[in-house]
Amino acid sequence: MPFILDRAALADAASLMETFGDDAGFEAAARAEDSREKGNVVRFCHWRQIERMIVTLSDRESQGTVH
Repeated sequence: MPFILDRAALADAASLMETFGDDAGFEAAARAEDSREKGNVVRFCHWRQIERMIVTLSDRESQGTVH
């Protein structure tokens, strides 16, 4: 299961999904790469987390325990 740091991270993922649709994961990856090129490790990790979160949110199958 992906780790969700805070509500802001979830909001970033939802915003990218709304704006970019099926390409949201690619956008998050591009933002991560841009951050890495600028030497910003914190933002790189943030956008990589968002990329993984988008994959999870896009999955139609339930993961983990369903209550």
